[in-house]
Amino acid sequence: MTAADPFSRRLLERHPQKIDLSLDRMRAVCRALGDPQDRLPPVVHVAGTNGKGSTVAFLRAMAEAAGLTVHAYTSPHLVRFNERIRLAGTLIDNATLAAALDAVEAAERRSGVRATVFEATTAAAFLTMAEIPADLALIEVGLGGSLDATNVIGRPLLSVITPVDLDHAEFLGPHLEGVAAEKAGILKPGAPAVIARQAEVAMAVIARRAEQLHVPMRTMGEHFDAWGERGGLVFQDDACFLDLPAPALVGPHQIDNAGLAVAAALELDLPGEAIADGLTEAHWPARMQRLTGGPLAEMATRLDAELWLDGGHNPHAARALVETVAERHARSPRPLALIVGLLTSKDAAGFLGPLADLNARVLTVSFESGTAWDARDLADQARASGLDADASPGVEAALHQALVEGARRIVICGSLYLAGEVLVLSPDTWPV
Repeated sequence: MTAADPFSRRLLERHPQKIDLSLDRMRAVCRALGDPQDRLPPVVHVAGTNGKGSTVAFLRAMAEAAGLTVHAYTSPHLVRFNERIRLAGTLIDNATLAAALDAVEAAERRSGVRATVFEATTAAAFLTMAEIPADLALIEVGLGGSLDATNVIGRPLLSVITPVDLDHAEFLGPHLEGVAAEKAGILKPGAPAVIARQAEVAMAVIARRAEQLHVPMRTMGEHFDAWGERGGLVFQDDACFLDLPAPALVGPHQIDNAGLAVAAALELDLPGEAIADGLTEAHWPARMQRLTGGPLAEMATRLDAELWLDGGHNPHAARALVETVAERHARSPRPLALIVGLLTSKDAAGFLGPLADLNARVLTVSFESGTAWDARDLADQARASGLDADASPGVEAALHQALVEGARRIVICGSLYLAGEVLVLSPDTWPV
């Protein structure tokens, strides 16, 4: 959350910032609001470790291309809190958001509970989504699944689980089986689900839960698949073969995210033309995003350098970043530098380790968060992971140093909080 955002400040001042996975407070607040979660349009509920936001972005673009009116709830935001809530395709306006937060705080007083920041945010989203007509509501899980605040919704139209990996170990535990069990907690009796390609141990947990609840489940790699071919995307299941355009979002991992969204779109009976259009129109900032506007991009452009931004922050995201950059380097080699910042709650060694495969210069930075790694300590961690790393006083200084040292492809990565600070300087590249 950026300090300049008034709604972020309001939430942090009035609600506990802690993460406390429980549905009791959320149910009490929703009850005091008249249970808006029971009055939502048909819901697609999306959980997973990585790819949730990208999958929602693809699916929203496809549904809107089909002429549907779509609500969407995602997190975190990058620059403005309003990014989290889209009502009928448009970011929530300040007056509507303020009124919803007022209503949530009144509901807290009536119910005698104090919601966390994410619970209050989710309750406000559900309240506004229940009051404005739409054909579909895309709801992204915040953390985990079974005890996430979004999981007060009843039977969704469709459940989606993106790739499951280790993250938030302090809340979800250090074992993939436990993480998968939390994500599978969004599955509801009889509601169909589409599942991304998973590690074998994670898939076993999800499949067992689906069997217990009689969930019709379609899984990537078994019931459907997608792959890149001739500059486009091919999707195949037991009923169709689709030759589609390349996804607008960059990276090999986005082929899988797009394929999962296509499978979900077919479950929703969206037409093929809308699916193709949605693939090319999806927009999701800070996911291997090329920066072309603002002072940082201008610094890079003056020396004919590429500047990219990626908010991935766990080992799975690091591996996806490496694959994406390596693929681009194979097509067009350029001296590479990474500008890296991380929260202390993240697995620094797990994120930094895969980056050693890129043979890149690494410059570490801190950013505006009380839980960000100190740049010097993070540089020590990077060197321990085999990286050629030094600390820098900030992103602009790091970019200048990388350019002076000859880098011509530079990726700022490691944290969505860091990405938000960068996007403040590039106002034309994030939702307004």
